[in-house]
Amino acid sequence: MEKFKNYESSVEERFIRYAQIDTEADPNSNTMPSSMKQKDLSKLLVQELKEMGIHDAELDANGYVYASIESNVDFEVPVLCFCSHVDTSPDVTGKNVKPIVRKNYDGKKLAFPDDSSLFLDPKEHPYLLKRIGDDIVTASGLSLLGADDKAGVAIIMDFAKHLCNNPEIKHGKIRILFTPDEEIGRGVDGLDMKKLGADFGYTLDGGERGSLEGESFSADACKITFYGVSAHPGYAKNKMVSAIKVASAFVDLLPKDTWCPEKTEGREGFVHPLSIEGTIEKTTVQFIVRDFETKKLKEYADKLDNLAKETIAKFEGSTYTLEVNEQYRNMGEILEQNPQVMEYAKEAYRMAGLETHIEPIRGGTDGSRLSFMGLPCPNIFTGEMAIHSRVEYVSVQDMEKAVECLYYLCNIWTQNAAK
Repeated sequence: MEKFKNYESSVEERFIRYAQIDTEADPNSNTMPSSMKQKDLSKLLVQELKEMGIHDAELDANGYVYASIESNVDFEVPVLCFCSHVDTSPDVTGKNVKPIVRKNYDGKKLAFPDDSSLFLDPKEHPYLLKRIGDDIVTASGLSLLGADDKAGVAIIMDFAKHLCNNPEIKHGKIRILFTPDEEIGRGVDGLDMKKLGADFGYTLDGGERGSLEGESFSADACKITFYGVSAHPGYAKNKMVSAIKVASAFVDLLPKDTWCPEKTEGREGFVHPLSIEGTIEKTTVQFIVRDFETKKLKEYADKLDNLAKETIAKFEGSTYTLEVNEQYRNMGEILEQNPQVMEYAKEAYRMAGLETHIEPIRGGTDGSRLSFMGLPCPNIFTGEMAIHSRVEYVSVQDMEKAVECLYYLCNIWTQNAAK
């Protein structure tokens, strides 16, 4: 297999430009995309793809960017899709991002010029010590960086440029997809799978160099609504039943040392109350429910149901309802049926000189839902770290290494199709 060569990296410059465009998603919006400013980056990506010679690049009304790099071989190769999301998390502001490139990182704590109390400390972020000598990009201390997932966007764009500049590289058809609203769980809500027209996919939305994620949580949303009895507080004796107090007593029954995100790790699942909102008559508790084993989600919902019954038994006159809605499922269930998708990725990592670290995602990606929509889709590393925080960072060399992995990945799919 021909080695990766003639690569002229533009990933740092691209990433810095993309990071400065505010694309924060809005969970309180019902529009698609949730914030129209996400299209500011998407429009730029379409323009840059067309400048590369990818003339079918387009941005649709829902905020999706579709583009094709056509096959240059005379035999059939499965169509691959490379996907990243343009939006950033609403957990920390994405406005006025000022990227800083820390050249030749020396392993020491990194200070932030716009917040003297903030540090990126390798004692708290030990992966930094593996990146000594790399060029580390952070924000200035007042915002997130947006490496999740503009690192993935920059990697795909840089790879597209490399293929366009080196037409002698043989490959099948490649579809490029940039999605909105992944951070608020709506990343593929408006996606046209027929229009996408891909057979297999890879999201570029992972962390440490060499990590390959073929499993995600399975996820449901649960809503428990407690109903009380309202009465004038001056004349409420033996009449009023406060739904607020019922809901509070219910939440207090939840385990404090298990079954919650702050006390679980690895393959442990959890139930997480996100919000409580209500009045005397009606109070709602919203939950997210997560586990790698889909069957456990029902067990968790049943446990919540039993706790709710236990709670209302203590408040005569109170009632409740429980509503469960599916969010996404463990993509490993689909990837097990298509083992070549992961195997080819591991081989690409090996060709790039990397040891593969198979990791489950304690969350979900667009790939989770894409896999169940007919596009088996594991997740490749980008170097994005400390995501959703003001100390978020990414290594330029990690991004460049991911570009190299995409090169070998396309090569492997093409060579196997030729056999």
